[in-house]
Amino acid sequence: MSKLIFVNLPVTDLTRAIAFYEAVGARLNPQFTDETAACMVFSETIHAMLLTHDKYRMFTAKPIADAHAASGVLICLSAGSRAEVDDTVGRAAAAGGRADPGQTQDYGFMYGRSFEDPDGHHWEVMWMDMEAARKAMEKA
Repeated sequence: MSKLIFVNLPVTDLTRAIAFYEAVGARLNPQFTDETAACMVFSETIHAMLLTHDKYRMFTAKPIADAHAASGVLICLSAGSRAEVDDTVGRAAAAGGRADPGQTQDYGFMYGRSFEDPDGHHWEVMWMDMEAARKAMEKA
């Protein structure tokens, strides 16, 4: 069985967060969704669990960080093309996120941009031409 990853994110407005993540391409899994949490599926192996602050506090005694003020994690998703990177960041901005909180990375064989969701969680979207990357590494 493949391992799954569940990224748990505290959100201040669950309805807004669901709409945002649907806009950037995730789909809602109603089986693991209620009024305190929502499971957003990016792929067969990658899921984001959006948790209200009360729900999130059930899993940790630590204070919930304000992701607008401090960085605790950078989450990166792969994309199939440069255009998909741009499209995803554009959809994030249109849905109420912040486009490009980090610098655009363009190395020819690798291209990446980023966005923040409405709660300040930082996501990167990267495309890489694996064959060109392999050749670049051989030269180095």
